[in-house]
Amino acid sequence: MKRRDFLKAAGFGAAAVALSCRTDAIQTTSAERGKKPNIVYILADDLGYAELGCYGQKKIKTPNIDNLATEGMKFTQHYSGNPVCAPSRCALMTGLHTGHTQVRGNKQVGGKEGWVLGSTIGGQWPIKADTVTVAKILKEAGYTTGAFGKWGLGIAGTTGDPNKQGFDRFYGYICQRQAHTYYPNHLWSDGKVEWIEANKGGKEQAYSHDLIAAEALKFIRANKDRPFFLYVPFTIPHVALQVPEDSLAEYRGKWLDPPYTGDKGYFPHPNPRACYAGMVTRMDRDVGRIMALIKELALDDNTLVIFTSDNGPTFNGGSDSAFFESAKPLRGLKASV
Repeated sequence: MKRRDFLKAAGFGAAAVALSCRTDAIQTTSAERGKKPNIVYILADDLGYAELGCYGQKKIKTPNIDNLATEGMKFTQHYSGNPVCAPSRCALMTGLHTGHTQVRGNKQVGGKEGWVLGSTIGGQWPIKADTVTVAKILKEAGYTTGAFGKWGLGIAGTTGDPNKQGFDRFYGYICQRQAHTYYPNHLWSDGKVEWIEANKGGKEQAYSHDLIAAEALKFIRANKDRPFFLYVPFTIPHVALQVPEDSLAEYRGKWLDPPYTGDKGYFPHPNPRACYAGMVTRMDRDVGRIMALIKELALDDNTLVIFTSDNGPTFNGGSDSAFFESAKPLRGLKASV
C-alpha cells in the first residue's frame, strides 16, 4: 500500500462503517500480500472542516496533515455520525447511525468517579458488554489494538471500558468532562489511574496531549512486527484553550487578539486566537511524528492512515470559529446538524 493510498478525511461517518464492516476485505488482501495492513485512525476533537490548510485554512499551519492530503485522498463529502462528541464516537466504534447507537447525546451525570459523560433519554450509557466494535472485529482478525486519547463511551470498571470493548491498550481520558483541561492530575492507563505528579496542586507542567502522543508512538514501536490498529482520538482542539509556550509563541502577535475572560465557559486566556492556532499546529506536529515513525520502521508501504474529526468546530470557551472561518463553506457549528 503506497503512500499515495493514504486517506485524508474531513468527517468520519462513512469511514466508520468501512472500518467496522470490511474485515473480510482486509483478510483477503492480506492473504494476497502475506501481511495484514496496519490501520492508524487519528480523530481530532471539534476540529473544523476548514481549519486545515488542505481545506482552505490560511492562518493556521498544518503542513503534516496537508501532506497526507497531497500524498493520499481528500474527502469532501464525508460526514460525522453526530454533531457532538459521545454519539459521534459511538457511531465510529460501532458503524451504526445514531438511530441505532446506544449513546445518542451528551449529558453530564454524577457518579462515584465524579462527573462523567452519559447519554440523553433514549440512549444507553455506558455501551453494553456485547456491543460489536471495530476494535473487537479487528482483534478477531488478528490485530493488536490500542486507543490513546479521549474515549467517552464508558469509564473504567463499566461495560463501556475501552479494555472491555476490544482494545488491548488504552491510555488517556475515560471521562470526557475531565478532558476539559489539558493539565489533569491523572489519566487512565488500562483501567488504572496514572497520577501526573507534575500537575498536582493545580500546577501546569505536563501537557496531556504530549503524554498521549508519546504513548501512541510507543504502541507503534512495540507492535511493529505484527498487524496493529491504532486509534488516536486526540483532545485537540477542544477547549479549554491551553497550550505550552513554544506553540503559543508561534502565533502570538500575528493578529488582533482580544483576551478571553471566561464568560463562555472554560478557562480564560490572554491570547485566545494564538492559543487555538497553536493547539492545532501542535496536533499537526504529532501527526507528523506518527508518520515519520511509520516510515522509520519501514511500515509505510503497509499502513493505512486516516485523519478526521469527530464533529464541527465549537462556539464556546474562547474559540473564534468566525475569525478562522472554521466551517467554511458549510453552515453551522458543533451541536448543529
